[in-house]
Parts: sequence; structure tokens; C-alpha cells
Amino acid sequence: MKNFTPREIVSELDKYIIGQRQAKRAVAIALRNRWRRQQVHAGLKEEIYPKNIIMIGPTGVGKTEISRRLAKLAQAPFIKVEASKFTEVGYVGRDVESIIRDLTELAVKMVKDEEKVRVRVKAKDLAEERVLDYLLPPVTSAPFQAQDQERIAKERELQKSTREKLRALFREGKLDDKTIEVETTEQQKIPSIEILSSQGVEEMDMNLKDMFSNIFPKKTRKRKVRVPEAYEILIQEETQRLIDMEKVQREAVERVEQSGIVFIDEIDKIAGRQSGTSPDVSREGVQRDLLPIVEGSTVNTKYGMVKTDHILFIASGAFHVAKPSDLIPEFQGRFPIRVELEPLGEDDFIRILIEPENALLKQYQALLETEGIAVSYTDDGVREIASIATIVNDRMENIGARRLHTVMERVFDEISFDAPDMVEKAVVIDREYVNKRLSEIVKDEDLSRYIL
Repeated sequence: MKNFTPREIVSELDKYIIGQRQAKRAVAIALRNRWRRQQVHAGLKEEIYPKNIIMIGPTGVGKTEISRRLAKLAQAPFIKVEASKFTEVGYVGRDVESIIRDLTELAVKMVKDEEKVRVRVKAKDLAEERVLDYLLPPVTSAPFQAQDQERIAKERELQKSTREKLRALFREGKLDDKTIEVETTEQQKIPSIEILSSQGVEEMDMNLKDMFSNIFPKKTRKRKVRVPEAYEILIQEETQRLIDMEKVQREAVERVEQSGIVFIDEIDKIAGRQSGTSPDVSREGVQRDLLPIVEGSTVNTKYGMVKTDHILFIASGAFHVAKPSDLIPEFQGRFPIRVELEPLGEDDFIRILIEPENALLKQYQALLETEGIAVSYTDDGVREIASIATIVNDRMENIGARRLHTVMERVFDEISFDAPDMVEKAVVIDREYVNKRLSEIVKDEDLSRYIL
């Protein structure tokens, strides 16, 4: 885990997310506490649990982005799930334990990718030797006579010298046009089978696939390919052979348990409101099923048992209709840290358009640069885009910064379509241009309802 201070974490998040200081501080402290926990002696270490966070705020203000960037920063296994997609045990649908299974799968892929990088140099050396074997098959020593053995020794010496010459030619790329026949191993494709069981659809599906993969033999296939392509195929094969999958799986499970992050979106959609006749059983059931996982339990995965005690859970919701207090008390108690994210205004939109490293203005500039179009923006043009996005958000549903995507797409609609045929290669996006593209749509309430 990287050793970032809370101030450094906030600074990194500032590169991509505008405002929301309180939420950034909360996640920065949570991430730093993970590092602090690793430094504590073993006895107390197991007793320190993460302080789960619940983010409250309208859509499009940065809740998901904060969590995603945090996980990237920590190089931790991260998964985003929507609470409304799950059902309680006994109903048809995904059970909440599949969150941990999916997180473990992601961790295995993450560790495996790291191992691929680590063993790549050795894999390249081994693949090179195999390419040379295909180009110049080794001499066999079948005969028993002494004079034959002597002849074989001479042939081998000669072959060694020829092999080194071929190696030099291969490294210089002078054999790239040559075609060789390589033998590759292929795993037979196993059809996906879904079986309903108390164990869950996903787990049964995985177990069956593993079982059938061991029954079906691996098939070898000969292919005629050029030397560079053969080299890449053999690198992939050697990489797979060099990776110790047992070690990868152990490391992945360890990472999930010690540094996994689960982001549960739309938590307000499972808040059971008991006004009326009877409580919503399915919604409250999902909360009750989530309780043991958030509090700390053991989930069975294809890579072994995974403990959820030290996984950090970040929940978020707009809470337009429901309130955090509508969640069952036990569930509320699992999220001691609550942060409210502020709605975004015109000044925030201007900063979102300009400041982040992945700012929308920079994205459109880069996209159109591929067509040879140089796009520039004036200050009044940028302000006008932000102003229109704010007006539309106020009049209709407030979707936060996502409104900027819609407005920007309308502004660039004509340029994006005509770009390949444009003679004029310099485009200035000023207030006049923005108004020309959007003023009629904004004035027409019915039209803006559909377009913006």
C-alpha cells in the first residue's frame, strides 16, 4: 500500500474532482488509517476495524469518482455495485455475497497482471529460445556408435554457432518476414451453465466451469505465423507457465481482506419506508443481508474463504425521497462516518470544465486534434457553457456535472460531424458560438426537456 499522507491524498483527488472538501477529507483519513493499521503490532491490528463512510448528495457531484480515484491511488481491489440490483436470499436475483466474489476475481486479475510484468523478461528469453528451436531444430543423439557420437558433437558445435547467428538476425528484425509453424495449447471453451441453488447462481456456475475444465483435455493446434507473431504467442504461453497461480490467489485474497474497497451506490433505493400498510420486505431484506458482510463475516469464493472484517465500505445515495434515518438502525450503525456533498453551481462547472487533468475541454480538444482541427476556448464561452448547464439543471432534474456532458455534446455536434471535411482548421468556442448552438433549445422548454 502506498504511503500517502491525508494532505497528499486530497491533493491527488483535487486533480480530478472539484470541491467536496469534506468528502475528500473523510476518505483520505480512512485510507491513511489503513496504512496506520498495518504499522500497529499484531495483537491490536486485528481489533482495528475500518470506519465505513456514507456519502449523501445529489447525482453527478462526484461520489463515485472520489471512491474510484481513491482505490486507484491506493492500488487496492475496488468494486462499484448498485444496491438496487441485489435481492435478499430466497428471491430470484443476485445475492449480496457475490459482491465479495466479484471483488476477489478483480484482485486475482490485478495480482496476475502484476506478476505478468514481473516475469515478462524471463518469458521473453524463453520464448526467444523456442523461436530459435522452430527455426533450427536441435540435433538428436539417437545412434550409439562412438564415431557417430563424435559426428554429433561436431554438428552440435556447428549448430551452436548457426543458432547465435540466427539470434542476432532475430533481434535485428531481419527474420520478421519468415513464417514458422508453432504449436499452441488451447483450452476448450465450456458453455456457461446457470443452476439455481442455495449457494447462489454465480458460485455454482464457477464451480461447474472449473470442474469441466479439468475433465476436458487441453487441445494443441499448429499454426503457421510470421516470426514476430509467433514470438508474442510464445511469450504469452511462457508467461502463463511462469506465474504461480496458487501464490497469486493467496496474495489476491490477502489484498481483498486487508485493503479491499466496496462502493455501494444507490443505497437510498433500499431504504424501506414503513409509511402505509407494511414495510417493504425485499428492501429491508437486502439491508439485513448486507449487514453481516459490512460488519465482518466469511464468504466462500472459488479462491477460498474471504474475511470481510477489514474491507472498507463506502455507501452513497441522493436521498431525495428516503432519508438516511429510513435505513434500519443496525445498518446505519455500520456507517459511522457521514458526509454531505454540496450541489454544484456555475462557478463549480467552470472549474470542472478547465481544471481537472481529464477536463472536458481538454478531451474535446484532443479528440478534434486527431482530425487536424485546433479548438480554442474564450473565457466568456466557457462561462456561457457553465451558465446554460446551471439553468437547465435548475429548470429540470438536477443531474450535476453530468449535465456538462450533454451541453458540450450539443455545442460540438456540428463540428464533430463536419470535422473530416472542414477546410477551416481553427475553431474558437466563444459566447456567441455557444449561444448560436444552444439559445433556441434553452428557450424552448419542451425541446430542452428532450435534448438537454
